[in-house]
Amino acid sequence: MKPKANHRWDLTPREARQLQETLRPQLVLKPPRQHPQLVAGVDVSVTGPRWREATSKAAVVVFDYATLEPLEVVTASMPSPFPYVPGLLSFREIPVLLTAFQQLTREVDLVMVDGHGYVHPRRLGIAAHLGLVLDVPTIGCAKTHFFGQWDEPAEAAGSYTEIVDPSTKPPEVLGAVLRTRESVKSMFISPGHRMNLSTALEHVMWCSTGYRLPEPTRRAHQCAAGKTLEELHTDWQRATAHHK
Repeated sequence: MKPKANHRWDLTPREARQLQETLRPQLVLKPPRQHPQLVAGVDVSVTGPRWREATSKAAVVVFDYATLEPLEVVTASMPSPFPYVPGLLSFREIPVLLTAFQQLTREVDLVMVDGHGYVHPRRLGIAAHLGLVLDVPTIGCAKTHFFGQWDEPAEAAGSYTEIVDPSTKPPEVLGAVLRTRESVKSMFISPGHRMNLSTALEHVMWCSTGYRLPEPTRRAHQCAAGKTLEELHTDWQRATAHHK
């Protein structure tokens, strides 16, 4: 998969924020009509004591949406191009993700990102930004709170509460705090690009197989740490046999 739109990534934090404001009106908060056939999960790990000495490693894992069978794993590494700045994760992680995506042999219909999408001060978290660059539907699946107000959802799996921006009148709904598994910590879910919140929640619950993280981002995290496609497929076969 190649980027459909791109721009410079070697920006100052001020320039990066200005670019986010420029890109924000391009977001499409409507899902595609067709049902996804292939879903990808992405994750980036960064190692190193300081950003100029750090290395970013990206993993993209492709699954059959209906069965969640893992089909393809690609990874890429590069020196981290940007420091850690809250709200500017895109500029630290998307360059290496694009390198990984260009190795894929399949065109995916949906991407789940370990990070936020519309839940962002400028509405352009990494999931939204990546979706714009690839022109693909994306969902932000973050493990921690970043922006907005919310209440804890009920303990049952599938329970959720809305994340809102109280500074807008009326408060704008940005995403949701979703319980993917009973009595475990919630996930922070938001639409990225070419997606809405209700559809994003449906996709995340479908891809949640008993763990806190949905399978695409859970497996991408493992592959960024070195797990192989063969190991993923063995795990999938065992889980499938167990549920027969």
